[in-house]
Amino acid sequence: MTTVRIAASGDLHAGTNDAERLAAAFAKLEGAADLALLAGDLTQHGEIEEARVIAEACRPLSLPVVAILGNHDWHSDRAAEIVKTLGEAGIIVLDRAHTILPLAGTTIGIVGVKGFVGGFGNTWANFGEPIFREAYRETTRDVEALDAGLRAIAGCGVRVALLHYSPSVDTLLGEPERIWLVLGAERLAAPICEHEPHLVVHGHAHHGSFEGSLNGVPVHNVAVQVTGRDFWIFELDAEQPREPVVVDQA
Repeated sequence: MTTVRIAASGDLHAGTNDAERLAAAFAKLEGAADLALLAGDLTQHGEIEEARVIAEACRPLSLPVVAILGNHDWHSDRAAEIVKTLGEAGIIVLDRAHTILPLAGTTIGIVGVKGFVGGFGNTWANFGEPIFREAYRETTRDVEALDAGLRAIAGCGVRVALLHYSPSVDTLLGEPERIWLVLGAERLAAPICEHEPHLVVHGHAHHGSFEGSLNGVPVHNVAVQVTGRDFWIFELDAEQPREPVVVDQA
C-alpha cells in the first residue's frame, strides 16, 4: 500500500513575534508528511512582515507547501505582495487555480480557492444593490474556478480541494448560526458533490467542527483553533483514496 501523508493547517495568523514557534512547528513536518497544505489566514493583518514569518518557516523544508490566502491576508490590500513573498520561499500559492504534484508514487492534484460568503439555505440572492450583487458574483467566480480545477485534476491519483471558507454546515457547527452567512457558502458544495475529490480542507471558522462530509467526500475544518494542533496529518491510501481517511495528529 502506498500512503500519502498530507499535513493541513489553517488560520495560523502569524504575527511578527511568532517566528521561532512557527519555525519549530513546520520543522516537525520533515519525515512526517509528504505535502503541507495551508488553508488561509496565514497572517494576522495581511502585512508583509507577517507573511515573512511563514515564508521563513517554510524555506528550509524539503516537502512542498501549497497555500491559499484567507480574508485576514487581504486586510491590508497587499495580497499580491504576500503571494510574492511566499512564492520566493518556494510556497505554491493558489488563487482560483490548481497544481499537480508527483509525490509518494502517485500524482496529487490540488485545487485552491479562497471561497467567499453566501451562507446556507438560499440566504444570499443575486438581487438588489450593486454591492450585494458583486458579492454574489465573487462567490460565483470561486465556484466556477473550483469546478474548472476539479475537472483539470480528474486524472490524478489523489485529488484535494483547498479552501478557506466552508462549503458545508457540518464543519460550522459550534459557530452561531447567525454568522454562517460570512463563514461559508453552500454554493461551493456543488462542484465538490459533482467531482468528488478525495479530501476537502478549509479553515476560517474558529469555533466550528473538525469533521463533515458532502456526498460522501470528507470535509475537514483544519483551523488550528479547532484541531488544537499546528498541523493535522491525513493519511490516504494512494490506491484506494476513496476509503475513509485515516487521521493522525502532529
